[in-house]
Amino acid sequence: MSTGPYLYDDDPAPLHTGTPRPARALILAVIGGTVAVAVGMAVGLPLVKGSPEEQAREVTGVFLAALAQDDVETAHGLLCAEERARVVPEALSTEYAPGGTGEITGTIADEADGAPVQRVEVAWSDGSTSILTVVSEQGARVCGTSAG
Repeated sequence: MSTGPYLYDDDPAPLHTGTPRPARALILAVIGGTVAVAVGMAVGLPLVKGSPEEQAREVTGVFLAALAQDDVETAHGLLCAEERARVVPEALSTEYAPGGTGEITGTIADEADGAPVQRVEVAWSDGSTSILTVVSEQGARVCGTSAG
């Protein structure tokens, strides 16, 4: 400690006068809280985003509505990157909506190239059916069609 003239008669008081306490409880509380938040986020994420089936139905519904209204820009934006590169917006209706206006009739969980996909069954106004493949690519995206 330094010596010298002080403003008061007493020496400077030590900064830490109490007995030291271990911080184990605080450390365990912080770690436990972090783990609880991580588990909560993992469990809650599907509740916020919806199941893969719900996501597939939603994106397919928007896709079909855009095609029905000739909004090829929106429909083209809902395609996966591979399909956007392959299909020009002007050919979208011919490629994906050959039977007029479509209505979703069901979904099937499947796998393509080792990745999970949803096959969405669509009934067209002319009586034909087709299956749209929906993949998870920065959100659900339509990525192919086949005859039903």
